[in-house]
Amino acid sequence: MAEHMGGPDIADAGEIGDGQRKEIYTYEAPWTVFAMAWSHRTDPGAQFRLAIGSCVEKYSNAVQIVKKGPVESSHDNNHNNNNNNNNNNNTEYESQLYKACELEHPYPCTKILWSPETSNGARDLLATTGDYLRIWNVVDDESSGVSAKKEVMFNNNKNSEYCAPLTSFDWNEADPNIIGTGSIDTTCTIWDVTNQTARTQLIAHDREVYDLAFAQGKDIFASVGADGSVRMFDLRRLDHSTIIYESPKLSPLLRLEWNKQDPNYLATFMVDSLTTIILDIRVPSTPVAELGGHTGCVNATAWAPHSFCHICTAGDDSQALIWDLSSMQNRPVEDPILAYNAEGEINNLQWSSTQPDWISIAFNNKLQILRV
Repeated sequence: MAEHMGGPDIADAGEIGDGQRKEIYTYEAPWTVFAMAWSHRTDPGAQFRLAIGSCVEKYSNAVQIVKKGPVESSHDNNHNNNNNNNNNNNTEYESQLYKACELEHPYPCTKILWSPETSNGARDLLATTGDYLRIWNVVDDESSGVSAKKEVMFNNNKNSEYCAPLTSFDWNEADPNIIGTGSIDTTCTIWDVTNQTARTQLIAHDREVYDLAFAQGKDIFASVGADGSVRMFDLRRLDHSTIIYESPKLSPLLRLEWNKQDPNYLATFMVDSLTTIILDIRVPSTPVAELGGHTGCVNATAWAPHSFCHICTAGDDSQALIWDLSSMQNRPVEDPILAYNAEGEINNLQWSSTQPDWISIAFNNKLQILRV
């Protein structure tokens, strides 16, 4: 184990999921999985709790809440499975994720997030974007199981039958009453969850907005879009924004991830690009690092929630790569420290904030959870 500043150790030069006990859990959905999110709450009846969304090119889509039983019962199940000579093709840990609940969703979800509000008495809310921003109330009790019902659909343009699809959103962790959405109509909208109204809507980019993310704290957020720029906003002064990066030839920027341990750093990547760009907002315009390593286009990035210097990238080459950026100010970051090869092109990636030893990936019709 190599020692790294900023959080627990992450093993060097190995495979994700290849620790003392190779732990990989696989869930097979009836459709292609795209949107995916870890719950922020601890569940005494489950080791893992996630939401996943279908990506089917028709109106009728779905969201599933997927769980895995507690660790003790999992080991019991493994023991029983072994005694029963269960000869399926799954590894020892692949058959324990199960669907706890399913709800209908219009069109594919572009993103799913659980509410960051986890205090006692707070409702267990799940938000999705697609044609609109929707919030669902999840009820999970031992007697009746898990159920979810739509609480509210946010619509800021009720005078028109047309809606501009939402490409992404972020739920403000410092103030869970705030959600920010990005749209193909070039706007970002800041929503008040309690009042179910739009606080403000602003034209954020010259073309479609593809992603939006809040920094540490409640006031700063950034967005990326088809105009190839990363723009930073302050909720206290929305009359202007700061362009902190423009891509070469203004190629569209697809995703944005803010480092919550060190809010000076952002990660982004261009459409159909093999490279992840790391930006330092104190040094605008020039990437502080560019991460290669992929032989197919990058589709997702996720910063380690417990370490300021680790990030995971995933892409069409079926690889998930973890990088150590602790020395990026002094020399180029050339090689990842951990790698995992999936069985298909990885569409999405999430790093659990409450259980930072675990990463989830989505490829084809599978959700896979890996110990790092």
